[in-house]
Amino acid sequence: MPDILISTSSFGQVSSDPLAQLSAAGLEYRLNPYGRRLDPPETVELLAGAAGLIAGTETLSRDILDQASDLRVISRCGSGLENVDLEAAADRGIHIFNTPGAHVDAVAELTLAGILCALRWIPRADSDIRAGRWAKPMGRLLRRRTVGIAGLGRIGKAVVGLLASFEATVLAWDEVVDEDFAARHSVETVSFDDLLRRSEVLSLHVPLNDETRGLIGRAALDAMRPDAVLVNCARGGLVDEQALVESLAGGRLAGAYLDVFESEPYQGPLSELSNAILTPHIGSYAAESRLRMETEAVEHLVDFFRREART
Repeated sequence: MPDILISTSSFGQVSSDPLAQLSAAGLEYRLNPYGRRLDPPETVELLAGAAGLIAGTETLSRDILDQASDLRVISRCGSGLENVDLEAAADRGIHIFNTPGAHVDAVAELTLAGILCALRWIPRADSDIRAGRWAKPMGRLLRRRTVGIAGLGRIGKAVVGLLASFEATVLAWDEVVDEDFAARHSVETVSFDDLLRRSEVLSLHVPLNDETRGLIGRAALDAMRPDAVLVNCARGGLVDEQALVESLAGGRLAGAYLDVFESEPYQGPLSELSNAILTPHIGSYAAESRLRMETEAVEHLVDFFRREART
């Protein structure tokens, strides 16, 4: 009976049904015992003897995969694969699956929530009341504001749909733009420089790779409007966090909402700034989306081992 490691720390918390699916398929499983993202030595230790992995965001480098001698399949509970050395996996004959659509609604809605919180300073007002201060921060409307979308993929498109009721002017930049979608939803496609210059709210939805790492650095932040809000629910490496700290502290940027960070759990100076709103990478943490992600990740594994058994 194949042994399955489930490394994502919250697996099965919404519903035990995905775990029951594994058992019904004759697959034995082990859960992450640490309740957090695994570090490399822990990953190596737990992968010993595992034929399959339901993966989270832990690093799966060539060195780690080379030590996982029994591993035949990785089913990523999520969409991003930047934590996996895909070339090393291919060299080892390890099959890779992910769940690219399951989290879209959850991340898009969190993005909208972050935009509204940053424009109306909801977390700051909440903190003031808890501290005994009856202060009333003056916010701004999202209605008819200019919102820039960097990355018009699944999530970027979902955010565009949510913005429709706000009558926002939506700008979009991507390496490859879906012009049909843009035309149907009155999205103006622009250059990256124009996106930075014109956006009152800039929301990031691009993958993290060599070309996009540090996409929002000092030069990009300096090019943005001083009243702009930056939102990142994509990947932490897209933003130069120190440059962002300097821009926020120096008044060169009005505010930011971040759900992702270069190093997680995040501990750094952004947490000391009242115009930075931070959440602990909860983009997919809506019960409906988590259950769909986990179910799809299990289905990929079950299908793989069934096909393998028939050959």
